Amino acid sequence: MTVHYPPVRQRTGLSQDEFARRSGLHPDLLRRFVALGLVQATRGPGGDLIFATSELPRAARMQRLRAGLSLNYTALGLVMDLLDRIESLETDLRHIPSHIPSHTPSHIARARSVTWT
Repeated sequence: MTVHYPPVRQRTGLSQDEFARRSGLHPDLLRRFVALGLVQATRGPGGDLIFATSELPRAARMQRLRAGLSLNYTALGLVMDLLDRIESLETDLRHIPSHIPSHTPSHIARARSVTWT
């Protein structure tokens, strides 16, 4: 007799409770962050929030900013956007060829050697 088992669907992220536990955020605050667009989540088959593990460092950064600078939610979103933009610009600078022509402005040459985040 052969027994056939239905395929098991694997979840590709963290449940709201698991993400809240790992990040140290209260589930209500986590839902608020999702509503404000500060943390990205998708909806699972049952309508539950599913979070990528890559959102954990972002949540930790937001907690540090809130604790250290006492930022409100609007300011937190703005600061996070600015930090993301800085990180993107730093990445772009790293991909510029290391040979700096003599006519390159000195502020660009200095920017290549500074990391802000």
